[in-house]
Amino acid sequence: MSKGQAKRLTKQHSLSGGASGIFGKDAQAHDVSVHRVGMSVFNALKKDYQKYRFRFRKFIGKQEINKKLNSIDRRLGKTLFVKESKIKPDGGIIEVQDKDKRWRVVLVSEAKYQGKDVENIKAGILVGKNKDQDLMVAGNAIERVYKNISEIRNFMLDEYHFPCAVFLQGSNFATETVQAFRPDGSFVEIRSDSGAMNRIDRVTAANYCMPINRNYCKNIFIGHKNSSIMLQAASIYARCNPWRENEMREIMMDIARTSIDILNQLG
Repeated sequence: MSKGQAKRLTKQHSLSGGASGIFGKDAQAHDVSVHRVGMSVFNALKKDYQKYRFRFRKFIGKQEINKKLNSIDRRLGKTLFVKESKIKPDGGIIEVQDKDKRWRVVLVSEAKYQGKDVENIKAGILVGKNKDQDLMVAGNAIERVYKNISEIRNFMLDEYHFPCAVFLQGSNFATETVQAFRPDGSFVEIRSDSGAMNRIDRVTAANYCMPINRNYCKNIFIGHKNSSIMLQAASIYARCNPWRENEMREIMMDIARTSIDILNQLG
């Protein structure tokens, strides 16, 4: 990180209220909500598929991921500096045991809340250094989500499904222009095409820039010359308004069921 980047991050960190600004109560509540829904889906799967055995894990260690990579190809999974390294998806990891007693991932879920401009505008709160702005320039605190997606992809490199659901919410993830009304009745537009506000493009590399708000659990195969390439795309769900738990649950159940169907088809 350059000195300029460090200064900008420090300035933004201070303006947003330090750690509580970047990882504020709303963001933490969104994480907790996704975790709660993940547990609900886990219990529902046990009820719906009583012949199967499921398990729920809060994290996967980097050692286990590297071991899996190395079992696929000896060139992979060679580097690890910190043995305790792990990933901890917000909604946990749900797995099912197959006929060979191997655990197979059927759902991984992530959450990111970023941008509370709508809430601030409705409350009449101004932001910025001089507290004279309606909108706060978007931050970049979404790298952890993308890192976890990459690690799950490593862990599932030999699978034909990729059940990774990512829930984005907040003014930095608006998919259409939103009008936020001030207490006096006037309004501010939050535009989805604003480079200063929108951060969805920072995440869509995880689904190869395909349309968002869709289930991409089933891997995609594309032709290249005389061969084919398998793509594992994250299922990214984004919007400005908060996600309700029943909405996330429906999406997560759909992805988990898709995983189980694919595993059954493969025998």
